[in-house]
Amino acid sequence: MAMSGSGVRSSPALAPASGVPVFSAQTRVLVVAPHPDDETIATGLLIQQVQAAGGEVRIVLLTEGDNNPWPQRWLEQRVRIRAADRQRWGCRRHAEILQALACLGVPAPALQSLGWADLGLTDTLLQSPSPSVSALAAAISQFGPSLVVAPALADRHPDHAAAHVLVRLALAEQAEPPVLLNYLVHGRGGDGEVFEVHGTAQQLACKRAALAEHRSQMALSGKRMLRLAARPERPAGLSTPLGALPWRPPFWLRPWLRLSVVDQAGARSWRWRDAPLWRDRVGGFHLSTPAAAEGLPCFVRLALTLRSPWIFDHWGWCELSAGAGSAPTPTA
Repeated sequence: MAMSGSGVRSSPALAPASGVPVFSAQTRVLVVAPHPDDETIATGLLIQQVQAAGGEVRIVLLTEGDNNPWPQRWLEQRVRIRAADRQRWGCRRHAEILQALACLGVPAPALQSLGWADLGLTDTLLQSPSPSVSALAAAISQFGPSLVVAPALADRHPDHAAAHVLVRLALAEQAEPPVLLNYLVHGRGGDGEVFEVHGTAQQLACKRAALAEHRSQMALSGKRMLRLAARPERPAGLSTPLGALPWRPPFWLRPWLRLSVVDQAGARSWRWRDAPLWRDRVGGFHLSTPAAAEGLPCFVRLALTLRSPWIFDHWGWCELSAGAGSAPTPTA
């Protein structure tokens, strides 16, 4: 929905051929970036096109990307990373995103940094989601966007998927929520309708220049970063919520698995064996939750409790559909 100067919201126009929103001077886009560089990789062209149409862009940066030890060890020639070192690294990455946004034509005051824990968004979400949801809801309300662009639930980076859940819960608090599109950086997308953003040669060059400003990330991962940024920007609509959990973990692994649910009532977690699960006739697992039964947004995460150096999620998150938490009524 678009916010006009009079404060009246209206639905954004869609291009008949591609389904991509038609940007205008009334367009107000809020991009949610878990870390510095996500804004450039996922939305560098979209940002430029909104501004070329006379619209306004704001970036909400969730973390400073300070929990980034290997590039820091490489560039600073150190092994041990102390709290002060991380803080300094976060300042460096904050400066880099400002430089990248300048390349995209976004002024520094358009960046709102929340300063949350890098690689800690999942813990924040599962321990006490309310303050973070309220902070995001306030940022959305203050800017009054016509379009929010945020990470996809299917993204395998834990901060990205957690950011999606936080955004969805924040939007659920809005009286008239704006349109939401999702971007994927890590992993494969869901089944939501996908739009493709095509840029001019100049816009593509500006996006590459913006990416180059993230020097701390280009040092060790330049080829990967360039590959990610070279992919078409494909913001997508929401995937279809599921009626059953998408996972059927092997029996031997279940003692080390944990299920977590996050909805507007808060967060709950169980070991697999203690979770309120039931199975359908074809062997699918269902989780009994009041929110899903009442048709409210309900997100479920499956995770391994064993420690691992691999930061990406294997199972990740899913969204349950209305009625998914209702167990069948036994028949006589």
